[in-house]
Amino acid sequence: MRFTRPVWLTHSGDKKDFEIYSCHVSPDGSRLATAGGGGGLSFLELCRELIIVIHRWSYYDKPKQLASMSYHSGTIHAVRFSHNGRYLASGADDRVVCIYTLDPNPPSHAATFGTNDAPPVENWRIFRRLTGHDNDVQDLAWSYDTSFLVSVGLDSKVVIWSAYTFERLKTIVNHQSHVKGVTFDPANKYFATASDDRSIKIWRYYPPGPNSSAHDQMNNFLLEKTIFPPFVASPLTTYFRRCSWSPDGNHIACANAVNGPVSSVAIVNRGTWDGDIHLIGHEGPVEVCAFSPRLFSPYPISEAGDPKGGNLSTVIACAGQDKSLSVWITSNPRPLVITQDLAVKAMSDLCWSPDGAHLFVTSLDGSIIAVSFLPGELGYEAPFTENDRSLAKYGASRKGVGVIEGPSGLILEEKSKAGELRGVEGRMGALMGDGALSQAPTTNGTAPMANGSGDTPATNGTTEHQVAEATVDQPKKAQPTIDPNAAKLEKLKSRVTITQDGKKRITPLLVSSSGAQESSLPHARLMSSSASGQGGSHDTPQTILDLSKPFDGLPQGGLASLLLGNKRKLAVIEGDEDGRIEKRIALASKDDAVPILSNGTEGLLPARNLAPPAGQQPTPEFIRPAVTNPNLTVSQVRLAVPKIRSHITRSFSSEGTTATTSPLSNEINNPESGKNAATQTSVTFEARNPTRPQDRDPSRVSVTKRGLPMWQDYLPKSVLLATGNKRFWCVACEDGTIYAWTPGGRRMINAMVLESQPVVLECLDRWLLCITAVGMCYVWDMTNMNSPHPPVSLAPVLDIAVHSMTDHPRPASAISSARINSEGRIIIALTNGDGYAYSPSMYVWQRLSEPWWAVGSQYWNTTDSSIGNIKPSSDQRNGEALLSRVSAGIIPFLERGTTGETLARGRAGFLQRLFKQLLTREGYEGFESSVSIAHLENRVAAALMLGAKEEFQIYLYMYAKRLGAEGLKVKVAELLSGLLGGIHEGEEEELGTVPPPKRTEADRNWANNGDVLCGWPRQELLKNVLVLLGKNRELQRITVPYAHAYGITEEESADDAMAS
Repeated sequence: MRFTRPVWLTHSGDKKDFEIYSCHVSPDGSRLATAGGGGGLSFLELCRELIIVIHRWSYYDKPKQLASMSYHSGTIHAVRFSHNGRYLASGADDRVVCIYTLDPNPPSHAATFGTNDAPPVENWRIFRRLTGHDNDVQDLAWSYDTSFLVSVGLDSKVVIWSAYTFERLKTIVNHQSHVKGVTFDPANKYFATASDDRSIKIWRYYPPGPNSSAHDQMNNFLLEKTIFPPFVASPLTTYFRRCSWSPDGNHIACANAVNGPVSSVAIVNRGTWDGDIHLIGHEGPVEVCAFSPRLFSPYPISEAGDPKGGNLSTVIACAGQDKSLSVWITSNPRPLVITQDLAVKAMSDLCWSPDGAHLFVTSLDGSIIAVSFLPGELGYEAPFTENDRSLAKYGASRKGVGVIEGPSGLILEEKSKAGELRGVEGRMGALMGDGALSQAPTTNGTAPMANGSGDTPATNGTTEHQVAEATVDQPKKAQPTIDPNAAKLEKLKSRVTITQDGKKRITPLLVSSSGAQESSLPHARLMSSSASGQGGSHDTPQTILDLSKPFDGLPQGGLASLLLGNKRKLAVIEGDEDGRIEKRIALASKDDAVPILSNGTEGLLPARNLAPPAGQQPTPEFIRPAVTNPNLTVSQVRLAVPKIRSHITRSFSSEGTTATTSPLSNEINNPESGKNAATQTSVTFEARNPTRPQDRDPSRVSVTKRGLPMWQDYLPKSVLLATGNKRFWCVACEDGTIYAWTPGGRRMINAMVLESQPVVLECLDRWLLCITAVGMCYVWDMTNMNSPHPPVSLAPVLDIAVHSMTDHPRPASAISSARINSEGRIIIALTNGDGYAYSPSMYVWQRLSEPWWAVGSQYWNTTDSSIGNIKPSSDQRNGEALLSRVSAGIIPFLERGTTGETLARGRAGFLQRLFKQLLTREGYEGFESSVSIAHLENRVAAALMLGAKEEFQIYLYMYAKRLGAEGLKVKVAELLSGLLGGIHEGEEEELGTVPPPKRTEADRNWANNGDVLCGWPRQELLKNVLVLLGKNRELQRITVPYAHAYGITEEESADDAMAS
């Protein structure tokens, strides 16, 4: 171990040397940055053999100082290199954070005028000046993926800045006093802040993306834990509280802690956020701690890793007001070394070289001390793979640092980054009013995708040229385009506030916080869907929801349901008053054995041995010739039946209301439908039941148009429910019969007899849905007079599998919504938050939404307009418009229902606490990431099953982005193979059952051999996914062959990159 104090390495002033408050070594170990009084930064060039630089300076012929800068107007307190080595950040008492970058061009000046500084060797220029603090900036820290920067200061604020745009993402005011230290978790999950309020706060975050804005991060950077015990009696006289996170992610070293009356360094354990370990060896308060970035082993380790495992240790250095330096190794309870009076004044900062062999110490006396450790003195350095292996259990990985797969990989990466940059510039330009009127409208809040067909942006499948032609054809209907956000933005710009002294001031507008677009970045909190309606209806696009709108609203709390168990009691047997048979059956039931019993009319009886029947058996008397639906006798579901009303009325316009007319019907796109509502004729359907139950009068059904009767009919039983549209009228009676008429009053079909009373009757376009009191769902095509599938029971969605063996009835979740879409699919929502759709091709219910995703997924955001709203375009070609509206909005509708039911029942807080506890337990480190990916996969599968074209594209791109961020190579390869087509082709060839090429219904499965998937060309989807994944170098070995095959890596196609 060698200590060196270079006399030439100071911040010199006119009369004395300035204090040095901070230092940091670049990630590649080639530069040392120091900061101190006078607002100056200086750089020292370090060679690979640092001992030669310091001890044998005569052999080093390169310049000692690379650059010196004075862009601050006060003393600089912190200086930090970003982990990618691109940026350098400094914070000072002038309340400003400066960002510097290295310009490859040579310096334009020789030296700062009026100083004795050496001429600069490197051209470091200021890149950004960040203003957001109200007092001195005390410390800085970059996230390990360089996605954002955190600054803390004496104004008690924690300010988070985007490392892509350097806009302020969030300001946290949670500490009660000065914040003097910040450190990051190397697993990129948490960061910790230390304050004079005698606490350390742990913040959980999700790394923001390039397109993130302040609005996107409203629910990010959440307080995980506040730690008080080791700091209750800590002194408030320290200038810094610089803490450090161990390279294996297990511990946090917290400065300025106390153990009784003695100053110490507290070691906090990850997950539980507690600890009873204190490093005691300083006489005064410790101001700064720094873990070495490397792990050490008592024996040499090859690049293959530690074969023994579990013997790695970390090294930590501590310094403070007692002018002492201590170095500790976790494998030894005693310190390796404690040096006293190493400087004249207190120590201010510590930093390690990337190889962990050198330590730099700064002091307020203006000196910098270099400590060099001899090989083997701290142990043997473990390769960085051991760091990655230690952090892998916390869900960390070294993404984005792979080797580029040749020139094609570099072109693909540049295209991906260029697309993200255009997305940022587009959002900023829209906020500033640049070209707001000339931009093409977006679909689902997502920028149009370039498909190589030209530069003309498409709007819902229609180009600007088509829109222009439609405008020429109808000059009278042309209206000036009005930006809905312009008035709101102008109002925000001119907002006037009155200060305390009575003066009027215009409140400054933060550009990033007024964005109209939504990002698809994860939101970590469950939010009420009512928040989306606060901006007024004019701020959101017209929403298409491909579901029937019910005439009869279900009762408050949903349609009640009851489940009946199959378990039966033993029959009463004469002569067995003491229960011998029951005891014998109970004895036989031990050890999970099942006794053999016979199900008699009176109950269960012990089975008896009978002779096998022979010959012809007589027909039992209880069998009647009438055929009865077995569901009436064996159904385990009972639903509440509506009461009989004396008068039921339904009104329509002459064209049918929007609620009952299908988005796929031709009437919606009919030009005649644009006339004034006042001229439309009203059609009224009425059903009048007998006013008294004892009356046997028939029920009367009639239809009037503008008050004039069109037709009427009579029914023998009272009407329970009624529905209808332009295609037919339909009623359900109390005896379980269904009647249907044409609009002119002709009976379409004989009375359909059901097993019990209907409780739900819905229609949309040509489809009719009926749900009976025993939970049976019927769907009919009233035009073709057929059904897409047999009747299906609601028992599975009501959890009958859990309650089937109970011996008494019990209430189940109520039905909050039961609707049908334009393809005849049944959509059910329950009060427990679950949402279901029936798959007619697989004859099974599929759960599309549930509270599990609401509290566990990072992508649960039911108020996101880019997902929940689809803007229709009347200029679309009719066929394209019909296809794009199939099942539109169903998935967001069910997820909004899940949010509402979860919040209404008060389960959200409990479930979120449960998930938070799971995240801190061993074995659940990747739990949240896995649940988020599974939620995206659930969305993609649901959109594909329903044929929701717009939602499928959005969810697919979100899924591809997440796979790229996680570096999941197997899933990425499978996704690209599925988009290419024939994902199961190999298996079918092996079995010798290759089917002939044919198109499946609406191309809604990955294995179809067509060139269309869920209404989108496979080639377009594949190209856009490749561009999204292009920036992930560790995946380029998979993506580059696809990109090369489709010509994406050609230079001339650079303009076709997708704006993500």
